[in-house]
Amino acid sequence: MKLTILGTGNAAVTECYNTCFLLTEGPGHLLVDGGGGNGIFRQLKAAGVRWQDVRSIFVTHKHLDHITGILWMMRMILQGMARGQYEGEATIYSHKEVTGLLRTMAGLLLSEKETRFLDERLHLVTVEDGESLPLLGQRAGFFDIGSTKAAQFGFSITLPGGGKLTCCGDEPFNERERPYAQGSRWLLHEAFCLASQADVFKPYQKHHSTVADACRLARELGVENLILYHTEDKNIARRKALYTAEGAPLFSGSLFVPEDLETFEL
Repeated sequence: MKLTILGTGNAAVTECYNTCFLLTEGPGHLLVDGGGGNGIFRQLKAAGVRWQDVRSIFVTHKHLDHITGILWMMRMILQGMARGQYEGEATIYSHKEVTGLLRTMAGLLLSEKETRFLDERLHLVTVEDGESLPLLGQRAGFFDIGSTKAAQFGFSITLPGGGKLTCCGDEPFNERERPYAQGSRWLLHEAFCLASQADVFKPYQKHHSTVADACRLARELGVENLILYHTEDKNIARRKALYTAEGAPLFSGSLFVPEDLETFEL
């Protein structure tokens, strides 16, 4: 399985794309979130993936920097179906609030000749807290992260070679996530900024973590590989070096601070 980080930034970034990523196993792809606009097509193209080949999508929550790119994916998929230029089916997984929102927005923004393919070929599937489903030939378990803002789900997926990859969303760790995140081979976790710059970026007021917070947590959870994302972009030129310097002494595993479009063999 391969992981491609399509975007690494938080909602306000302009120097990189918003946080979203792609899991690939054989010919199958799972897109997780879509960033804040049609830039998702640029990111997929740069990653060497045709958007038409992305048939499974998971949306963590309704914030604009995660869901707006999904609306563009829906538009292009449904438009392609209406024009006879898109074969087969696609599925978007999300919790009930996001599923309802996507359905409502599609009805308001897209034409009837496009939306008639909703549920017929483009399926909006609601996942429940604790539910497990087959994705990419593996089992994926979905969980409510206990957000203090908009309802948000994360997921954990088994890896072909053993172990699991866990995505904890873009908020600080909640104890309800422990059964999924504990002992992960790969953990994706938000790190809004450096702890040394918390007075500048104010992560706690925005309900986010620092690099130091994420690294201490990953060490406690027994994680092997930690990927930090959903960051600020004021340090973009030196982000990898700065974040690694702060986090590596606090974490015993392998720490990664990716750039947009960086890939990992899982």
